[in-house]
Amino acid sequence: MLIQTKGIPLKITNYSESSVVAQIYTEALGLQSYLINGARKPKAKIPTNMLQPLHLLELVVYNKEGGSLQRIKEAHQVPTLRSIPLDIVKSSLAMFLNEVLYKVLRHQHSDPQLFHFLENAIIWLDESSEGLANFHLIFLLKLSHYLGFRPAISNKPYFDLREGVFTSVLPGHVQVIQEPYSQILRDLLQTNFNDCNKIKLNKEDRSYLLQKIIDYYRLHTENFGELNALYILEEIFS
Repeated sequence: MLIQTKGIPLKITNYSESSVVAQIYTEALGLQSYLINGARKPKAKIPTNMLQPLHLLELVVYNKEGGSLQRIKEAHQVPTLRSIPLDIVKSSLAMFLNEVLYKVLRHQHSDPQLFHFLENAIIWLDESSEGLANFHLIFLLKLSHYLGFRPAISNKPYFDLREGVFTSVLPGHVQVIQEPYSQILRDLLQTNFNDCNKIKLNKEDRSYLLQKIIDYYRLHTENFGELNALYILEEIFS
């Protein structure tokens, strides 16, 4: 069966001398694995540079029920990213967020609302010219809504990472965010991408909050593990 869908490549693995297996999160089918023959050849119909982090694709795919490896009939980059592949800050953000997405979407079924959020966030990042320092923090907090563990906002002073709630009583464990960081977290939860730069954070505070948000993801995502691209991001924003 042929299906037309949008897709976001999350991981490519070399397969034979010139081919790759691409794991692509699709709007219509969720995460799928596609064998792409000849992708590493100079004149490939679907080259590997089309499968880079956060690229947006229009696809026509073969979908065989129960098949572990599917195939792609047609692929086009729509829209073509203008700045993410060339800007060191944006490309570093893309690598980091791409790694997070692969970890949290490995077992994700089709979810058009989630895909629409990802598509809009990628386009915003590509088109934005300023206010990027907090983008990844806001992105992760917004993404948690679609994954089912977005924090419920309240004015209580402690955020319990295990329970995912703000509380007036300090939890009896260390997985907690306290003031003033719980207030910053609350502000980030209520901020849109267009207002990213309105929350002023120094590099230490931003790094601390990012690590806490990653801890939160780790607590609420099975086999989340470590993030290899985190050190690159910390270097960029240091």
